[in-house]
Amino acid sequence: MNTAVMSTVYNHFLTTYAPKGINSQYDTHKKSELRGVYNSIIKLNKEAPLAILDTSRESQAFAVGIKENARFLHNSIVSMSGADTDALLNKKTAFSSNESIASASYIGNTASSENAPTFTLEVKNLASPQVNTGNYLPNERISLPADSYSFDIGVNNLNYEFQFRITADDTNRSVQERLARLVNDAGIGLEAAVLDDAKGGSALKLTSKACGIMPGTADLFRVSDDHTSRRSGAVSYLGIGDITRPASNAEFLLNGNERTAYSNSFTIEKTYEIHLKGLSTADGDTTTIGIKPDHESLRENITQLIGSYNDFLKSASEYIQSQPKSGRLINEMKGISNTYSASLEHLGIRLSTEGSLELNETELENALSNEDAKSLLSPVKDFTNSLLRKTNAISLNPMNYVNKTIVAYKNPGHGYASPYVTSAYSGMMFNSYC
Repeated sequence: MNTAVMSTVYNHFLTTYAPKGINSQYDTHKKSELRGVYNSIIKLNKEAPLAILDTSRESQAFAVGIKENARFLHNSIVSMSGADTDALLNKKTAFSSNESIASASYIGNTASSENAPTFTLEVKNLASPQVNTGNYLPNERISLPADSYSFDIGVNNLNYEFQFRITADDTNRSVQERLARLVNDAGIGLEAAVLDDAKGGSALKLTSKACGIMPGTADLFRVSDDHTSRRSGAVSYLGIGDITRPASNAEFLLNGNERTAYSNSFTIEKTYEIHLKGLSTADGDTTTIGIKPDHESLRENITQLIGSYNDFLKSASEYIQSQPKSGRLINEMKGISNTYSASLEHLGIRLSTEGSLELNETELENALSNEDAKSLLSPVKDFTNSLLRKTNAISLNPMNYVNKTIVAYKNPGHGYASPYVTSAYSGMMFNSYC
């Protein structure tokens, strides 16, 4: 199977089952890291018993869900140390003096943070998406003849054909709503919606998820039925082929120098990741981007750690009724927290009866101001390392928490390498797709 097909299948499965999230730089790996994962899978399955797995849609959603949530927790923790796991919780935090204009995060390493520059940013224009707003049509019987229609949408040098049928009972609005669902469910980088006007009419609106426009490029997407496989005429009738608002780039001043960007999110000197949020209301209305003091960065890192841990527990708890073994996962996470609970209390971090972590910000601030703050942080780093090991284990074998029936145990000491046992997880990506 080629890479393009595999990517399509994976994206379909994640958008269907996995929790919504974003990828990060920590989702990329070196060959040596992938080799290590493969070797870990071999070792994991060498003595594992053979079992019949529950492959229901609920179990599929559960397996993908806990794996993805473990990935989110892992990435959140690693983001607090960059590539240096010995520097856990030492990651510097960026600040923006005016969050209504832009927010900032620090993406450099710990060593270079001492020389991280400070910038002033003035936003003139935000990057905007392409919008195609169709004709406003009355809510009455559609004028197109009953038949099978299709049209093509071109996005990123790829063409997608959408086929639909119009019946004698269809109205303009029913067809617009059907096409909006069709485009949204396709996941091709467009958002569709049906707009209403004051006269009771409605129009189909297509908006690109991407912003900005490359030089020499006329559009981000194209809609046409000139060379489609079924009957044409729907594009001109609905009016969705014409661009009503072209995409535009972000324009801003960085330390007084004019800059542009294709997106509202970009990096500066591999040090800051900037997210533009609004326009400067007047000339000279700027925001300052820089690094927060060490104790503020540390406080934010600990707050982020607790929030990510609690989010993971909450996500696992959502499956407690349909997947009994999710309770085992929750208890394992609680066990890790219990091990360090006494030490964490010195920083104002306490374990609730439900297993979540609660933070007393005043106690944390006092602890960070203490001369012995470095020694107090040692248990937090040990706790964080334990969470990293646990998330790695969950990611390696999420099927460990799925309902299953043991069929046979392997002969102890005479097991053979069976690296494809966990392919039951990856194989689920093709169920409901092929």
